[in-house]
Formats: sequence, C-alpha cells, structure tokens
Amino acid sequence: MPFPRANAEVEVKSRAFTLIELIVVILIIATLAGLAFPVFQSIQNSAKKAQAKNDVTQIVTAVNAFYTEYGKYPLATADTTYGPAGSSANDLLFNELRGVNATVNPRQIVFISPPDVKTPTKPVSGIGTDASNLGQYFDPWGIAYNVAIDGGYDNQLTNPYSSNAGSAPLQIGVIAWSFGTDGKNEGAGTDKNTGKNKDDVISWQ
Repeated sequence: MPFPRANAEVEVKSRAFTLIELIVVILIIATLAGLAFPVFQSIQNSAKKAQAKNDVTQIVTAVNAFYTEYGKYPLATADTTYGPAGSSANDLLFNELRGVNATVNPRQIVFISPPDVKTPTKPVSGIGTDASNLGQYFDPWGIAYNVAIDGGYDNQLTNPYSSNAGSAPLQIGVIAWSFGTDGKNEGAGTDKNTGKNKDDVISWQ
C-alpha cells in the first residue's frame, strides 16, 4: 500500500466573485447608501437649524446689550428691518455691533463676534468678506439674517408671521430670524408653523 509523499503539494482552490455576484454586491451597497443619505441630510439640517437658533438669540442679545450700554438702539430711529426682509442690508448694523467702522459705537465695544465666512464668494455661517457682501452676517444656508429693531421705542414690532397672532404686534424691542432651509421669504403674514415659512428660524418663539 503506497504512502503519500511527505512533500506532496496540497492543491488550494481560490474562488473569485462572479460578475453577477459583484453586481449584486454593488446594488446592495448603492441601496444602503440611498437609504442613509436622507438620514444624513436630516441630521445635517437639524444641526444647521440649531446653529441658526443660537445665532439669532445672540443677535438679539447683542442689540439689547448695545441698548444697555448706550441707552439707545444702534442706528434705528424708527422701526427698521435689516436684511433681505427689510429695506437695508444688515452690514451696517453688524459693523456697529462688532465695533468695525462703527459710527454710533464710539467706544468700539464688541457686542457680537461671528467668524468670517470660509468662502468669500459663497458666504455661509459668518460675516461676508467679499466686496459684494462685505460685513453682512449670513446664516448656515447662505442667506443674510433679518433683524427688526423698535426704533420707535414703543416696545412693539410687526410680527413677520402675523397669521400666528392675528394683527397683534410683538411686544418686544428686537427680533431676528433666518429664512431657513429653502432660503425664501414667502411673504409677511404667512403662518410660521403650518405655511411655507415653517422652515424659518426665529428668535421670539
């Protein structure tokens, strides 16, 4: 009876993926990625909303701190809205609050100090540095923040979303808001909670 040789080679068979198996694996990965993307987008948008809420709160705090320091609001001599919802860009207001080229902040006090935007021509989350947006304060979606100030000093401001409270004005001296995910102003009076403006981020609720 013959014995196997000690140095006999053991044949090892390796099995490669077939084309069909490779396609199936790719389809599974693509499906999982497709399911994960909306979740990632939702998490990212939630983080942006949280940042915007923090920003508008800080803006209101800064304007009120200016009032405490100087006994008046910066610039406004009548009820004024700065930003896309108003008649003036918000750069002059934030120059005063940042103590940069300020005209009514003679002590150059820094009431708020947002970072500069990372990409000057596509401003997001900070102060614009390009000639076309210099000094403006932008939200996480790339739209300038809106700030309304009670320059009439009657502690009343028109509610930008008056459907929420009828025609009653807000009993407050300063408000700030962002147009949110869609970056659009759907018009004064649109309901903040159920209308097209429901993605907006506001300081007074």
